[in-house]
Amino acid sequence: VQLQASGGGLVQAGGSLRLSCAASGRIVSGFDIGWFRQAPGKEREFVAAITWSGISTFYGSAVEGRFTTSRDRARNTGYLQMTKLKPEDTAVYYCAATSKGGTLSARDLYDTWGQGTQVTVSS
Repeated sequence: VQLQASGGGLVQAGGSLRLSCAASGRIVSGFDIGWFRQAPGKEREFVAAITWSGISTFYGSAVEGRFTTSRDRARNTGYLQMTKLKPEDTAVYYCAATSKGGTLSARDLYDTWGQGTQVTVSS
């Protein structure tokens, strides 16, 4: 599986953006999708995750209530809807996939990563 993240850009504080994560290649099993972000000089941080079924979602404390993750299995695409954006949300956002099961907030669980898309929130 290959992942392609897109939808990043420059937005003013309080604004919204929607990121997409398109999966391609030979998909032989279901996979959960995670979203992470990394700001300059900081560790890569868990943002959100959604299970293969789409029934369960999980969020990092910094984004809960502002971000929503979803997926369209028919299109093999995951989404991260970001609202009420803050300057501290500025980072490169990555999507990742895993079929292992486990704690979806753990970076080490994921074995496939997209290339990242830059999100910049101006104050």
